[in-house]
This record gives sequence, C-alpha cells and structure tokens, in this order.
Amino acid sequence: MAKFFDDIQPQHQVFIEKQKMFFVASAPLAANGHVNLSPKGIDSFKVLSPTKVAYMDLTGSGNETSAHILENGRITIMFCAFEGPPNIMRLFGKGYTVLPGDEEWEQLAPHFQILLATRQIIVADIYQVQTACGFSVPYYTYEGERDQAYKWAANKGPDGLEAYKQEKNLQSLDGLPTALA
Repeated sequence: MAKFFDDIQPQHQVFIEKQKMFFVASAPLAANGHVNLSPKGIDSFKVLSPTKVAYMDLTGSGNETSAHILENGRITIMFCAFEGPPNIMRLFGKGYTVLPGDEEWEQLAPHFQILLATRQIIVADIYQVQTACGFSVPYYTYEGERDQAYKWAANKGPDGLEAYKQEKNLQSLDGLPTALA
C-alpha cells in the first residue's frame, strides 16, 4: 500500500542514495502539451534537506523539464529499487532551474562534480513523498556508467556545447521558453 509523508524521512534518504538511476516527470499546463519523463543517472542527485532536493542536469537534445517548471513549477521525481527489497518512491515538488552565474549556483555547485556538459541544476521544494511496494518492478543488475555523454561533451568542447544549447535547449517541444532563453 502507498504511504504518504510530508517530507523526506531519514530512511527515504538512505534509499535514494543507494539508487543508480531516477526518473523526472514534468508537463506543461496545456492539455495537448507533451508530458516529459526523463531517466537520469550518474551521481547527480542530492537531498539537501527533508524538503529540498537538487540534481545536476547535463546538456541534452531537449530541455523540457526546465521549460515546464518555468511555466508551472510541477515536478515529480521517482526512484525504483532494481536490487534488494522492492520499493518505489515519488517526490512531488515545485521546481526551478539554477544556471551557472545565478547567485544560488555558488551554494549548490559544491554538492556535485560539475562536468563539462553540466547545463543547469534543477531544484525541487518537496511537499509530499509517496512510497509504494514496487512488487512488479523487475530486478536489474548495475554494470556501470556509460561514458558516451562525457565523450560527446569533450568532442563538442565548451564553444560547441554552448552553440548546441542555443540550438536545441532554448524552448520545449511545445514552444515554451526554458530558463536558458
């Protein structure tokens, strides 16, 4: 049975820190807008307090989460246990984007290993935590991190990454502006 909490409990943080992957969901307000669901990896997620989390976001082919939270703030982050006891955890929050050069960047960046491809940090103020059984989530074995994102970023270089962001990351699929715009 699902259980709800007003904040991230110590046992929730222990569970989160053991996970190698998480999923981020967001959506625009428009009924016909694209709902976004993105898998995330590497050591990019941090619990900052019982009601605040952040993840380091790398440059990618889209920037849907940034556009959606700029428009309406809604964000859900989900963790699944692929090893050990079954568990699913959802963090419901109001999110916002922090860019390099923003005042808050200096406070958040030390929590992460900032990479060449780091685009922004997504922060979420958590107002509800839900845990569920996860009985139907299959077992998977973690084999390691992929290195393609690192190689891609190195091949592009700083100027190439900036040009790519200008081309691909300034608006959502639905034409909403992102925090980079």
